[in-house]
Amino acid sequence: MEKKIRILMAKPGLDGHDRGVKVVSRALRDAGFEVIYTGLRQSPEQIVTAAIEEDVDAIGLSLLSGAHNHLFPRVIELLKENNAEDIMVFGGGVIPEEDIPGLLEKGVAAIFTPGTPTSAIVQFLNERFG
Repeated sequence: MEKKIRILMAKPGLDGHDRGVKVVSRALRDAGFEVIYTGLRQSPEQIVTAAIEEDVDAIGLSLLSGAHNHLFPRVIELLKENNAEDIMVFGGGVIPEEDIPGLLEKGVAAIFTPGTPTSAIVQFLNERFG
């Protein structure tokens, strides 16, 4: 029996908009991934603790509040501090194009902006873990 890829989906910071993360979570689940959604207003520390406890393969971060340049790299820093840098981090939400290269340089594997088809996210994950 093949191991399902486990994805933790999280909303870091004070962002209260969760429609996008729920749509992506459902699409990933429907594509055969095991999805754990942590809910709204999670700290980077809570996200990393949950990811380690749940033994996930990847963390998907969704953010619309504008704090992505701080929160996404903080999650990656905490993974490194906890010897869990094998957990891949990807993100999405309202992220300006000019911020994407910096996030990728800091270790975010991919950024998906509004309008990205969920099939593109599924394809990215299948290619990464397939």
